[in-house]
Amino acid sequence: MEGMLFPLVLTVHILLGMAIIGLVLLQHGKGADMGAAFGGGSSGSLFGSSGSANFLSRTTAVLATAFFLTSLGLSYLATNRTQEPTSVMERVQNPPAAPVEQSPAKPTAEADSKAKEIPK
Repeated sequence: MEGMLFPLVLTVHILLGMAIIGLVLLQHGKGADMGAAFGGGSSGSLFGSSGSANFLSRTTAVLATAFFLTSLGLSYLATNRTQEPTSVMERVQNPPAAPVEQSPAKPTAEADSKAKEIPK
């Protein structure tokens, strides 16, 4: 289950980010009217009246909160993730080393040579 949780949260995180970008681009900016910058706004504030939040701004706030929570979840999952082998050689389990048997000493080629016949 843990192996599937990280990609799932990552997918939700990416989709939330794209949805937030789309909603922000759809919204009408508060200072977008030229008249609002020169005092044509309906109230005395710089950016016009600040009425109640509409559907798009509330949805953006909810998505931003979910995006923040998935960010925290991804950071938690990434730090507590078990390290999987990354290469094929790391996946192969090394068999336990067998004890090396020592064979009786074999006569070497020098023992059979004529070096023994040289007087010392």
